[in-house]
This record gives sequence, C-alpha cells and structure tokens, in this order.
Amino acid sequence: MSDEKVAKPIKRSFMARIRGYLIAGVLVTAPITITAWLTITIINFVDGRVERLIPPAYNPEQYLPFSIPGLGLIAVVLFLMLVGMLTANFLGRYFLKLGEAIFDRLPIIRSLYGATKQIFETVFANQSEAFREVVMVEYPRKDMWVIGFLTGKTKGEVQDKTKADTVNIFVPTTPNPTSGFLLFVPNKDVIRLDMTVEEGIKLVVSAGIVTPDKMKKIKS
Repeated sequence: MSDEKVAKPIKRSFMARIRGYLIAGVLVTAPITITAWLTITIINFVDGRVERLIPPAYNPEQYLPFSIPGLGLIAVVLFLMLVGMLTANFLGRYFLKLGEAIFDRLPIIRSLYGATKQIFETVFANQSEAFREVVMVEYPRKDMWVIGFLTGKTKGEVQDKTKADTVNIFVPTTPNPTSGFLLFVPNKDVIRLDMTVEEGIKLVVSAGIVTPDKMKKIKS
C-alpha cells in the first residue's frame, strides 16, 4: 500500500444536508413559480379588460362551457396586426396623417404624443442603436464603474456645447431597470462589453449575482 494519505470524503451533518436540499429546491422552483405567476397575472389582467370590449356575439366563451385563457391577449395581438396592415397601405397612411394633424392642434396632447412617438420610433427602428450595446462607464466618480446601455449618439444643443464626441448612456437602477439616469459621456471614455443586452439586464436586476460567463462563450 502507498504511504500517501487517501482523501476522505467530508461528511456533512444531517442539518447541513437538509439546508442544502432546501436551497436547491428554492433555486429550482422559485424561477419557475415566479415566471408562471407573472405570466398568469399578465394574461388575466389583459383578459379582464379586453373581454369587456368584445361583443357577446363574437365572444367564443358565450358558446363554450369553459373559458379560454389568453383570449384577451390574442385579441390584442390580432388588433395590433390589423392596425399594422391598415397603416401599410395608402388609405391607412392617410387616416394616420389626419389623426396626427388633429393631435398637432391640441396643445398638451401634441407634446405628449410627439414625445411618445419619437421614443417608440427610436427604440423599434431597425437602424437605431438604442439599447443594442452594453457599456461600462465611470460613475459617480473616478474608479467606480456602472453598467449602462448605449442609446445613440448625442445630437443637438447638448453635443454642440461639448468639445468631445459624446454618446447617450442610460444607467439603470437595481433591481428596477426601468428607472435610471441619462448620462452624456465622451465616446473615448466608454468601455464596450461583449455581453448581450439581455445579459446586461440580468446583471443589473440580480444586483450582480447573475454574471455572464465570458469563458463559457469563448469555448462554445
């Protein structure tokens, strides 16, 4: 027999094993439960408001002995597709311009509609750079870094008043990424990251717990 000591497996106490099983069970069931709960909540919320607008004669639940989950959500999707199809032709564009002309004559609604339309067009435009790149900038002081999302190049008066080539950076808060700060940062001071926007959002929402594995990406 060799004189080398054989490593013995470390025995865990009964309570330590129970605690490990409990943590493993939470890690497995919590994401599934939360996802299912959010999905059901959103579907019920949309169904409860849209089904009231569906005439009884066109509501299939009036003829079936059971309710159809997600009927309101399906109706919303079909409605949006129909609106998109109508606005794609000449007649639809004419009515759209007519509606915008009416909004332009209303003082408060004009500003609200214009700002909302510009935001959505910027975010959903194919050529837009909004929220397509995760970056890192020094904030709120030197040697302290935050995760941000590039929303485009700085334009207008803000760029004219600065000497450097500046970009717009949205820095979200944790754990709610829908609020945050808008920073105008010189392009040379922005560090581009390889992670996707989805991975960046997960990193922010989880307060740094969920970190993208760069080495795993390189191997794959």
